[in-house]
Amino acid sequence: MNVHFIQHEVFEAPGAFLEWTKQRTHTVTFSKVYENQPLPGTVEDIDLLIVMGGPQSPATTKEECSYFDGKAEIALIQKAAKAGKAVVGVCLGAQLIGEAWGAKTEHSPEKEIGVFPIQLTTEGLEDEKINHFGSVLPVGHWHNDMPGVTPQSKILATSAGCPRQIIAYSNLVYGFQCHIELTPEVIELLIAEEKDFLIHNTIHKFVQKPDDIRRFDYTEMNEKLFQFLDKLIAELTSKKPNAGLQ
Repeated sequence: MNVHFIQHEVFEAPGAFLEWTKQRTHTVTFSKVYENQPLPGTVEDIDLLIVMGGPQSPATTKEECSYFDGKAEIALIQKAAKAGKAVVGVCLGAQLIGEAWGAKTEHSPEKEIGVFPIQLTTEGLEDEKINHFGSVLPVGHWHNDMPGVTPQSKILATSAGCPRQIIAYSNLVYGFQCHIELTPEVIELLIAEEKDFLIHNTIHKFVQKPDDIRRFDYTEMNEKLFQFLDKLIAELTSKKPNAGLQ
């Protein structure tokens, strides 16, 4: 199984996603765009495309961030979906998937940084790839925005601060606004990037202090992510029709 990561920043590392690929002995390739590595020219050799988060938005221009090309990433996501590949987006990656479906990114009602529970919707509890999360699952968050939705997409999970935490765009394409891939190592990278804000925040009720974020045990949510990815790969290899972009 060939897994390709698009990584936008060193501190938005793939964490548990990468650990899953190692445990399953999948072949891994990267486009580390912050190092000016190119996006794939073709999706032929990709089975699963994973698009990571970042401080950018889909509307960020080359003038604002020289190494980020949102339009090119959206085009690659569309190409992968049309070819029947599996696609998973996290945070910015989820927003780029929404844009690939023609759904504009929106501001989340609340800024969320730290660990807060998500609640599966009725459709989430019926989705065989994520219903093992249970009705409520504490997960990581690090965002201001949220993905757009289409009439055909399904909102599978929400939180008190954000009504769009997990979205199914097709049977093989999922957007996660939340961060189920976080590990203690990735948490330290993110805290280092936002430390002053986290320490001094007094406005945002869904923003935790660094030590509170560090204290959480991320093992369970990582294991839930592994199960989701295993189910996604099983669906991919079963050759079921993809209800994605046509």
